[in-house]
Amino acid sequence: MISANNVTLRVGKKALFEDVNIKFTEGNCYGLIGANGAGKSTFLKILSGQLEPTKGDVSITPGERLSFLQQDHFKYDEYPVLDTVIMGNARLYEIMKEKEAIYSKEDFTDEDGIKASELEAEFATMNGWEAESDAASLLNGLGIETDLHYKYLKDLTGPEKVKVLLAQALFGNPDILLLDEPTNHLDLDAIAWLEEFLINFDNTVIVVSHDRYFLNKVCTQIADIDYGKIQLYAGNYDFWYESSQLLIRQMKEANKKKEEKIKELQEFISRFSANASKSKQATSRKRALEKIQLDEIKPSSRKYPYIDFRPNREIGNEVLTVEGLSKTIDGEKILDNISFTLGHDDKVAFVGSNELAKTVLFKILIGEMEPDEGTYKWGVTTSQAYFPKDFGGEFDKDYTITEWLTQYSENKDVTYVRGFLGRMLFSGEDGVKRLTVLSGGEKVRCLLSKMMISGANVLLLDEPTNHLDMEAITALNTGLVKFKGVLLFTSRDHQIVQTTANRIMEIVPGGHLIDKITTYDEYLESDEMARKRQTYSVQTEDED
Repeated sequence: MISANNVTLRVGKKALFEDVNIKFTEGNCYGLIGANGAGKSTFLKILSGQLEPTKGDVSITPGERLSFLQQDHFKYDEYPVLDTVIMGNARLYEIMKEKEAIYSKEDFTDEDGIKASELEAEFATMNGWEAESDAASLLNGLGIETDLHYKYLKDLTGPEKVKVLLAQALFGNPDILLLDEPTNHLDLDAIAWLEEFLINFDNTVIVVSHDRYFLNKVCTQIADIDYGKIQLYAGNYDFWYESSQLLIRQMKEANKKKEEKIKELQEFISRFSANASKSKQATSRKRALEKIQLDEIKPSSRKYPYIDFRPNREIGNEVLTVEGLSKTIDGEKILDNISFTLGHDDKVAFVGSNELAKTVLFKILIGEMEPDEGTYKWGVTTSQAYFPKDFGGEFDKDYTITEWLTQYSENKDVTYVRGFLGRMLFSGEDGVKRLTVLSGGEKVRCLLSKMMISGANVLLLDEPTNHLDMEAITALNTGLVKFKGVLLFTSRDHQIVQTTANRIMEIVPGGHLIDKITTYDEYLESDEMARKRQTYSVQTEDED
């Protein structure tokens, strides 16, 4: 068990938390939620001991081991992958290195023998002989192939490093597991594996995530940070949402009844206070009026943007025809003879573990990259808006947000442009913020404003939920479902894929395409798709 006792954290004059008392018990997975800036990651740092609270303390049941997901992706660059994972259990790794040092001695003494014997005994009680196989199993489950296990972490890609650090946190069955955005940079297969791991994990888990499907799948309780407090709710994310909304509705209804009663009493007092025969009754009602207290309904720190993509033109029957597209990058076949045709009702989710393949396809279709072979043709009634995964170049000018968005609008009226920014929570002075000071989430909201103001009837979005908080992801999900045009998108957010897409395209190893008109959940459950993936995998190995 881990608990926070009267924990307060102040940043300057602002209190992120005030006298927080909360216990996290064994056998539960807690989803820690709250608006951006509410202090979710900060609270995890307090629990893990990385940050001292202004007041209060954190207590852990004696003898229990705490593990947390490291955020520094370069910390272990000089270590082999397997060693990095085993470091998740610091004592076990220390024993392994001590044993190594003793056995490598040329002048092995009796004292060394005694020490080695003690270490071997402790090593055995910690299941040390299974350490490498356990670490390898975690890595394989997350999609890190065996040939990478003995490489140094510096030789891996960014997403691969994230998986190794996650395996490190999970290693050795920790008693308390703290995970800050563990699904970031994971492909959907790795997320599904992690979900099953946590569902079957018997100890205490506290996880911060913006993935609503993930929270619904793994959480038994929700810890909601709002109003400077942390409130526990039994159940998953959806249950928290319904419960919290119900509580607010009940408080509003109770206040409404109280306000009606107050008005009734005030009218009686006003009418009969000067009437001698009614004076006692008026006095009695004054006392009753003084006892009525309205429930305080504090404004939530959560803010939902309004995302509404409205096409300027209805789309025709001819949307997009792709024939024989192929692309090789650095000697690897990324796309291999890909062909498909889109209709005017298609909302296509592109899935698959090769993120580069999906990004390359989008860049070809939007005209930013040339294919090696093949052609594509957009219908004459189509207009496209594109959300790139890497959008750094979009914000390299010294503009204000309003100036930046105005250049993409046919209507140059400032009030018109500011209206689109207002929907994305850039109100008042935020409109004159300069691009150079924007956070990642603010840049994403700017790009979504740009897509809305374009009036395009075809949207291409490559991982648009990166950097967004839960409220913005929910708003984006609603906007995509309501959109009346054609949609091509990639997303790690299971709920967005499931609720939005009516067609799934998977680019499998070797650059081949599987195309299926279905929902995402049905696609995942399809035995046929599993067989096709295996077939393509075997074909690719044979070709190599």
